[in-house]
Amino acid sequence: MLELYTLSGAQAFGLEREQFCAILTEVAKKYLPGETSPQPTCEFCRSLRIEELALARACAAGSERAWEIFLTRYRAKLYDIAGYIAKESSAARELADSLYADLYGTSERDGKRISKLAFYTGRGSLEGWLRTVLAQEYVNRYRKRKRLVSLDEEAEEGVQFAAVADEPVAVADPRLERAIDDALKALEAEDRFVLASYFLDNRTLAEIARRLGVHESTISRKVDKLAKSLRKQILNNLTRNGMSRRQAEEALLTDVRDLQVNIRAQLVQERAASAFPEKKAKASEG
Repeated sequence: MLELYTLSGAQAFGLEREQFCAILTEVAKKYLPGETSPQPTCEFCRSLRIEELALARACAAGSERAWEIFLTRYRAKLYDIAGYIAKESSAARELADSLYADLYGTSERDGKRISKLAFYTGRGSLEGWLRTVLAQEYVNRYRKRKRLVSLDEEAEEGVQFAAVADEPVAVADPRLERAIDDALKALEAEDRFVLASYFLDNRTLAEIARRLGVHESTISRKVDKLAKSLRKQILNNLTRNGMSRRQAEEALLTDVRDLQVNIRAQLVQERAASAFPEKKAKASEG
C-alpha cells in the first residue's frame, strides 16, 4: 500500500497514508466482498487508476489544491461532454455548471462533506465516470420536467419508480460496444482462436503455437499485431459512427467491465482441429 500511496500523489493533496489506505480498503471491499487473502486485494488495488482516485477523493475531502487541478484537467472536457449530451450550447453549459456544486461538495450531512466525487472508485477513467454522471443528471432533469403523463396514469400502467442511486451506474456508449462487436466479427477464424486462447483461456504462446503447428515467436508477433490492428479498427469504426478522433480515443478508456459485448461469444470458436481443417490435413499427410 505504501508504494501505491507514493505513486498516487495523494500526499500532495493533503491525504495521509492512512486515509488513502482506508479508501483502497473501502473500494476493495465493494468489489471483492468476503475476500480475506491479501494477494487478490493487492492485485485489485494495483489495477485501479490510483492517481485519478487520489485526485477525486482529495476533492471530495475539500482539498483546494486538488480542486484546482481537477478544474484544469476536466472543466473543458465537462463542457464538451455536456455539449454532446444536451446538443444545445446553453443547455449544455447549464448542465455542466449544475454539476460543479455536487462535485465540489458544498453541503454537509451528519457533519460530513457531501461530494459526488466520493463515489468514484478508480475502476475506470475519471473522465468516463464524469461522462456517466453528466448523462445521469441529464436524464434526471428530463424526468423532472416531463409533465405529459401524470404519476397516477403511469402507476395504473404498472410503471415502477426507482429511486436514483447516489453512485452512478456506468453505461458505456453503445457506439463503442457496436464498434468492438463489428471489429471482432471481422476477424479471421484463426485470429479469433489465437486471441481467445491467449486472453480468455490463459494459454501460453508455446501452447498456442503447438496447437497451430507454428513457432512460438510467430504467435507472439501475431498477438501483438492483432491487438494493434483491433484497436485501429475499433477507432475507425467509432469515427464512422460519428465520433471525432478525440472522442474515439476517450471512448477506448472505458472500463471493459462496463461493456455489454460478449467478447467470449465473439472470439471462442470450435477446437483448432475442426476450425482449421487445412492444417489438420497437412499434419496427417506428414
